[in-house]
Amino acid sequence: MFQIRLFHEYFKQYMKTRLAYRWDFLAQFLTNFLFQAVNLVFILVVFGHTSDLNGWNQYEVIAIYGYFLIPWSIFSAFFNLWDFNEKYIIKGELDRVLTRPVHSLLQIIMETMTPESLIGVFTGVLVMGYGIYHLDLTWTLLDFFFLVLFSIGGVLVYGGIYTILTSISLYTDSKTDIQPIIFNVSTYGRYPINIYHRFIQIALTWVLPFAFVGFYPASYLLDKQEWFWYAMATPLVGIVYLGLGVFTWNQGIKRYRGAGN
Repeated sequence: MFQIRLFHEYFKQYMKTRLAYRWDFLAQFLTNFLFQAVNLVFILVVFGHTSDLNGWNQYEVIAIYGYFLIPWSIFSAFFNLWDFNEKYIIKGELDRVLTRPVHSLLQIIMETMTPESLIGVFTGVLVMGYGIYHLDLTWTLLDFFFLVLFSIGGVLVYGGIYTILTSISLYTDSKTDIQPIIFNVSTYGRYPINIYHRFIQIALTWVLPFAFVGFYPASYLLDKQEWFWYAMATPLVGIVYLGLGVFTWNQGIKRYRGAGN
């Protein structure tokens, strides 16, 4: 398939460029690891002052956080859209992209990917495994299958939401600052949703469904059957939101007037 071959070539060129400065590349790995470790320390500090969070013990919350890191890291590696407004709208790079016979969103994903962010997958597996080990849970092959399936669904949820947010600049032709705000909201999905106010629970489920990236799938993997159907809906929610993201993007591209206007 042409798109897969093209992605492979972009990936090779990116790695050649990054490995030309090996210490910088390794430093990025270390930075990502330390950032994730700080969040884990925060959980440990919280449980240094309480025995549980609304019925969730320390190792359950650690396992949920570890699971959250897996889809989050994959999303961060391949949907690096944070500086889209600055680079592609204000500096006019989108005009260049639109002259090529490949979907514009796919090109931007390939141009901005940061594979070093995938270190978070390894970290997430370790953290989740640590939590599950202390919970004495027994996993089957089916659980590993759902781990992969849910992770893909979580990546699609994130990808869809942030594609929608990125598309806003295609309609306004100006820099927007909504992504940092939504990023702060997204961090709520790494903790048990029932520790929040009812309004926040609804928002994280039906408006900005970040609970499907972390909590709902992880709760199933922790044998919490009360959220079974929410967990099973994760891939569907991901498909719906990615579809909305691509639709919003395509409509925005039709409205885009170019950097010279």
